[in-house]
Amino acid sequence: MQSILVTGAASGIGKATARFFAEKGWYVALCDLNIEALHIAARDLPADQWDIFELDVTDFTRFQEVVNHVSSRTSGRLDVLFNCAGIMRMGPFEEVSIEDHHLTTDININGVINGVYAALPLLKETPESRIITMSSAAAFYGVPDLAGYSASKFAVRGLTEALSLELEPYGIVVTDLMPLYVDTPMISSQKYQAGTLRYFGTRLTPDDIAKVVWEATREKRVHWIPGLTLKALKFITRFFPFAERRAMRALSKQKTKELVT
Repeated sequence: MQSILVTGAASGIGKATARFFAEKGWYVALCDLNIEALHIAARDLPADQWDIFELDVTDFTRFQEVVNHVSSRTSGRLDVLFNCAGIMRMGPFEEVSIEDHHLTTDININGVINGVYAALPLLKETPESRIITMSSAAAFYGVPDLAGYSASKFAVRGLTEALSLELEPYGIVVTDLMPLYVDTPMISSQKYQAGTLRYFGTRLTPDDIAKVVWEATREKRVHWIPGLTLKALKFITRFFPFAERRAMRALSKQKTKELVT
């Protein structure tokens, strides 16, 4: 039985991906800090092919414990590490608390590094294993009112590109997903809406991304760009790179503060 470890599996993309892979017959390790939501997420999954783990991805020691338990269930193999856990704080840079800036860095960057480091021994022992990480369209060009989040996803992009080369001799494929906004609780809970969110909206669903994760286990590609809108934008800016800054300036003027009801 093939296996996948999913962080941030209690809701949104992580939950949808865990369900998708379980339905394909994989063993799934669902990991999240919200243990109650994990129980709900796993409630309808096929029996005897999943485990749930309370996990703070910033805690490397705990991450190692989870990986060791997964190893005992899978005879020392791990086909896919899916780094999905992440947070977002929208708002002007100075209006986002310094604590939230630091937490974004800890979860979105250090959490990924912890996962890769902890899972690497199993990944090396598993032929054609994968490291798949949620990056973002915010890693193409810095997004106003998402400075900290955007920076964290640039870091994920850089880590992915470096490890895709470094781990290639081991047969490990390293890739990331770079979508526009996805309709998840992380987005719907934002009290401040950046101009890019108001302009593009949430056209992708967690199930859409789960299908891309599945495709990423079948093909070798460093960056996956889900959705036709972003693909079209990247095609245009490839030939007119100066347009990126102008576009971001224009979109930032769309911003507004409003409470999400």
